[in-house]
Amino acid sequence: MKNRPEIPAGVYAPRPSRQESKADSTTNVARSIIEAEAKARDAKTAKLRALRLAQEAVSEPVAPAKRPARKAAAK
Repeated sequence: MKNRPEIPAGVYAPRPSRQESKADSTTNVARSIIEAEAKARDAKTAKLRALRLAQEAVSEPVAPAKRPARKAAAK
């Protein structure tokens, strides 16, 4: 046999099978959808929080309602 030079790692990367590439694309799409939903949820939460804080600053503080006393159970 001939003495061949060593091939650097990563030069000839193995190609993924058809199923693996399809699974990878599905995973990437699902992750992008989940990230978009999370960004939208965070934006909505920030918007609602800002509105609530603005409303609390304008309105008067409300004292918590007292609970009526419980009656003793009859035997």
